[in-house]
Amino acid sequence: MKKKVKPWLAVWAVMVLLAFAHFKDVGHGMANTGDDWLAIWYTILVLVIFLGTAVMGGLLLQLAGKKQWSLERIYPLTGLFLGLLYLFVLPPLSAPDEISHYIGAYQLSSYMMGKKAVSDTGAVLVRGTDWFLEDIHGKYGYTKDENNIWRFFGPAGEDKEWEVLGQELREETYRLIHDIGLKGESTPQEEAFRQMGTPDAKNQTAASIYHPVITTPLAYVPQALGMSLARFFHLNSLWLVYLGRLFNLLFFVTITAIAMKRLPFGKEVLFGVALLPMTLHLSGSFSYDVMIMGCLFYFTAVCLDLAYAKERVRWKDVVVLAVLMAVAGPCKMIYGVLMGACLLIPVKKFGGWVKWGLSATAVAGAWIIAMGLVNSQVIANFATTSEQVVEWAGEAGYSLDFLLHNPGRLIRMFYQTILWQGDVYHLTMIGAYLGNVDQGLDVPYLLVVFFTFCLIVLALRKPGEALILVKGKRVWIFTVCGACVAAALGSMLLAWTPVSSRVINGVQGRYFLPFLPIFLMACKNDWLILTKDRNRSILYLMFCANGYVLFRLFSIVCIRT
Repeated sequence: MKKKVKPWLAVWAVMVLLAFAHFKDVGHGMANTGDDWLAIWYTILVLVIFLGTAVMGGLLLQLAGKKQWSLERIYPLTGLFLGLLYLFVLPPLSAPDEISHYIGAYQLSSYMMGKKAVSDTGAVLVRGTDWFLEDIHGKYGYTKDENNIWRFFGPAGEDKEWEVLGQELREETYRLIHDIGLKGESTPQEEAFRQMGTPDAKNQTAASIYHPVITTPLAYVPQALGMSLARFFHLNSLWLVYLGRLFNLLFFVTITAIAMKRLPFGKEVLFGVALLPMTLHLSGSFSYDVMIMGCLFYFTAVCLDLAYAKERVRWKDVVVLAVLMAVAGPCKMIYGVLMGACLLIPVKKFGGWVKWGLSATAVAGAWIIAMGLVNSQVIANFATTSEQVVEWAGEAGYSLDFLLHNPGRLIRMFYQTILWQGDVYHLTMIGAYLGNVDQGLDVPYLLVVFFTFCLIVLALRKPGEALILVKGKRVWIFTVCGACVAAALGSMLLAWTPVSSRVINGVQGRYFLPFLPIFLMACKNDWLILTKDRNRSILYLMFCANGYVLFRLFSIVCIRT
């Protein structure tokens, strides 16, 4: 027993040393700002992480040899625990494009509550007090239009700056959450409304200047439910965004646990992908990446279950596949390629070619109909526009017609991008550039290598484990995943890359997370077989590594004064 305990004592000792080391950074932030409560926050964070480390150690390690909890029972505790910590260390609206996803969820929340969601000019309507989230310093002036809706009319002074909560994480972000969320101080907007004779800012209607992402509203159902709860009980803006994030996290953990339970093999691989810092950060945000990852994790789990465990495909299985693809597809059309995973299922399990054809038509048809309802205008623009303009660069971009007539240029762009940007995709898939693609909020390179090594070990065969995905099936999975990567590159070449660029712009490693589990599962082979099954130890090490990431991220934000 002692031999089993000693290595983990070393791990905990290293974590204690790292926690103390980063407390010095927190101290520097306190010295510059006088916010002594940062020490309390950091101490609570450290104690909670070590408590979680002890509990997870018991579940993953100390029960070995006894009646073990299954991974699908342990994961919900792990995913919820770490997701909540990432949710609080990286505050609301700090994730990539989170302000736009927040506005989309707000719009859906208004529809759910039977309130007017959009103004006559197309702006999403929010509570007056929630303007704080879009303008944390109250630097812009406000005016009421003829429809009794408050609007921004411009900066109150030439030296004033517009800033969204969490979009650039600094110690000030924590201070605002502390003062407004915990101490109950008023927001600048509430003070402004009082001065204008309208003290109840929660009951005022205001127009947001941000626009929602054009996608299926189903992508925002969990977030909108949390926000509607906050609005029903007249809670403040911070409660609003935290509850929206919490409900999204609960959805992700639930559907990932269901997918893990349905998987006939590779549960440890999905568990490992769910423990990556990037996955955890996104899971506790407003991002529709949560809906995409959750649906596609479950989609691939159903495909593998039907291909290798179930004796027959039932109609309800086809309905599940169709619904999942219809929900995830419009968010990012590139993932329609993953329908190729359905081809792993033998035709005989459908009861013949006719039923197979009807099932394939149902799944593909659901995706096509959903795409037509949500993205028909975008698709039409790409297909018909001969001269594309990339707005962010103010330059001409690539058109589909140009690429079809210049395949050499397309191949060269793909080659240069993979050659020069491959390392960035790897880093940002694991956990570099967290927050709003903030290069200062990253996972250290050594930890990126460590997480990558853990995924590889989880994917390798263990003693006595059968090789279920044989060569032809593995090649097909690699082909489908490669096609997803090509689709991601191609879509951003058309939508985000000016002709002057030598690489494709806009692609991030997080785009590869939805199909990373099935890719890793296909990596099992006859060449490399481990001598011992260390899956639970590897998962526990990944849990501990996330504890260090959280120490580090909190301290980085504290010293940004």
